[in-house]
Amino acid sequence: MDLTGKIALVTGGAGGIGSAICHKLAANGAQVIVTYNSNAAKAEALLQSLPGQGHSCFHAPNTDASKLAEMAHLIQEKCGKLDILVNNAGITTPVPHADLDGLSDEWIDRIFHTNLRGSFAMIRVCKNLLLEAAKESNSPSLVVNISSVAAVTGIGSNVAYCASKAAIDSMTRSLGRALAPQIRVVSVSPGWVLGEYTQNIDPTYLKKQEELTPLNRLANPEDVANAIYALATTLTFTTGSIIPVDGGRVLG
Repeated sequence: MDLTGKIALVTGGAGGIGSAICHKLAANGAQVIVTYNSNAAKAEALLQSLPGQGHSCFHAPNTDASKLAEMAHLIQEKCGKLDILVNNAGITTPVPHADLDGLSDEWIDRIFHTNLRGSFAMIRVCKNLLLEAAKESNSPSLVVNISSVAAVTGIGSNVAYCASKAAIDSMTRSLGRALAPQIRVVSVSPGWVLGEYTQNIDPTYLKKQEELTPLNRLANPEDVANAIYALATTLTFTTGSIIPVDGGRVLG
C-alpha cells in the first residue's frame, strides 16, 4: 500500500479537495505534481506543506494546450513517467435550474471547456507518460476523474454543471475500455463536500442535504482522497467505473 516511487499529478491541487488528495498521496510516499490556474501563492504554500521530497507545481490550466504540452515535456524530463493522474480541476457557478436565461452561453462553454474538454486534454497530453509508467511497473497506471453525484441526480449548482459531470462519467467508461489494459480510468463521484464552496451555501440547506443522506453527514475532502488512495493501492482491478463517495445520497 506504499506509493514510494510513484509520480502523481493532481490538477487544481491547491483547492480544498485537491489539497487533501495531494496530502494523502504524498503522505504515502508519492512524488506529487500540482497544477494550478491562477493562484500561484496558494499552490506554492501547498507544495511546502506536503510531506516527503521532490514535489513540484506548474501553472498549467487544462484549457491551455500550449501550457499542457510544456508541462508534459517537463514531467518527461524530470520524472520520465506518470503513475497517477487526478483530474480534479473544475468550475461552476450557482444558477437556479429553472432560470434558463440566467445560465449564459458563456458559462455553459466555460464549464464544459474546463470540466470535460480540459480533463480529456489532460489525459491526452499525459497518455505517453502513463504508458511509460505501466511499462516500467508491469501494471496499469491510473487516471481518476473527479465527478459528482449531480451527474446522476441532475441536482447541482446549475444545469450545465450536472451535464458536464455526466459527460465526465461517460468519458470515463469510454476511455476505461479504450486505454485498457495499460491505463485504468475511474470516476470518483462525491456528493456535497464540506469546504470552500459550501461556506457560501445556506447552512439550513446543507442541513437538509445531510438529513437526506443515509449516512447522516456530508463528505469531507479526506473522504475523496481516501477513495483515490484505495484505487491506487487496493482497488487495482477496477476500470471504467463510477465510484460514489456520497454517503448514499441518491437513496435519500
